[in-house]
Amino acid sequence: MTAALDSSWDPRTRLRVLLIEDDDGDALLVEEMLADTDVPYALERVETLTAALSGPLTADCVVLDLQLPDAMGLGGLTKLGQHAPGVAVVVLTGQHDQATGVAAVAAGAQDYLVKDQVDGPLLVKALRFARERKRAEQVEQQFLQQQLLARENARLERGLLPSPLLRDPHLDLAARYRPGRNGSLLGGDFYDAIELADGTVHMMIGDVCGHGPDEAALGVALRIAWRSLVMAGLPMPDVLSMVERVLVHERIEPLFATVCMVVVAPDRRSLRLSLAGHLPPLLLTPGDGHLLSRERLGVPLGVVEGAKWDAVDVPLEPGWSLLLYTDGVFEGRVGAGSERLGHERMAELVLDIKRETGIHSHALLDELIARAERLNSGPLDDDVALALLSHDPEAHDPEAEADER
Repeated sequence: MTAALDSSWDPRTRLRVLLIEDDDGDALLVEEMLADTDVPYALERVETLTAALSGPLTADCVVLDLQLPDAMGLGGLTKLGQHAPGVAVVVLTGQHDQATGVAAVAAGAQDYLVKDQVDGPLLVKALRFARERKRAEQVEQQFLQQQLLARENARLERGLLPSPLLRDPHLDLAARYRPGRNGSLLGGDFYDAIELADGTVHMMIGDVCGHGPDEAALGVALRIAWRSLVMAGLPMPDVLSMVERVLVHERIEPLFATVCMVVVAPDRRSLRLSLAGHLPPLLLTPGDGHLLSRERLGVPLGVVEGAKWDAVDVPLEPGWSLLLYTDGVFEGRVGAGSERLGHERMAELVLDIKRETGIHSHALLDELIARAERLNSGPLDDDVALALLSHDPEAHDPEAEADER
């Protein structure tokens, strides 16, 4: 905005003025005042408001008389503002009533002048100031509109992020979600977790190929479909099949999605894992940890019609943690070359953090992202989604204590 103000005061800037004035004497006076200055200008005159509104206005500023044959008072100013909201207006009035000028500014004019109290330099100054005030108003209005739009989008996207439903006090879910799109809260990655009435915990993470708003919208649709199907009590294979049907019907382009889905038993001693083109979770134990098997890795959703996904059962020992992730966290580079971190070295990185620091939950995820970014020599480009479900058999259970009392 400062640059625009500075450039407008260049003496070589041509000032385009439209004069709406029915009195020939007053019109001549305005023309003489402009001619007495050394400012380049182009003056066009019309005698009625109707003539001014008959086509598009290309002037930098309009000088408007408030006493026209077809427009008396501020009504003409209102009509002019509706016809050309981006044009600056200076009201030229023969009335010495200051209240009239103030009312004109309140109604949308950028300035006002009294006919017998103005000369050439004052007129040019008023016109230039009016033009810059109008530009400043437009910039501010656009900025406010962008702020409102950004806040509206943020509220919408925040409302679409998951709110996991877990009641078990022995379970803790830590998550980190960072979309690759600048200024956005949603990407193509999605995750969720639900505990059913019988204590079974369903958890999943997925990734729609691509990074745009279409992928983000599809990811939300898949997550909501998954939650609805799980809460309806469908078996795991049927859930994946139905989510795939939603994907096929909702996608605009031939997109596909990878999904990792786990079902943790009510006693927390085992889980069942299904992989639809997605890499396996990292299982952390009190002693160490390892990536789960990929032996029954199935195809991504939306690739092969009628595909099936087999599940594998995994035993769990007390105090386990399960890390589900998308590829954004391990596709960062290592060093200056093209070498990628990869999911296996990402798993080693997590184990190193656990051994060196002893941190867990949210702090573990933050440190993982921080180290991946250091290896990448900067922020990660892709969407990043991490969900760490941890079991603590010694956790405080207020409901059980209340029952004992």
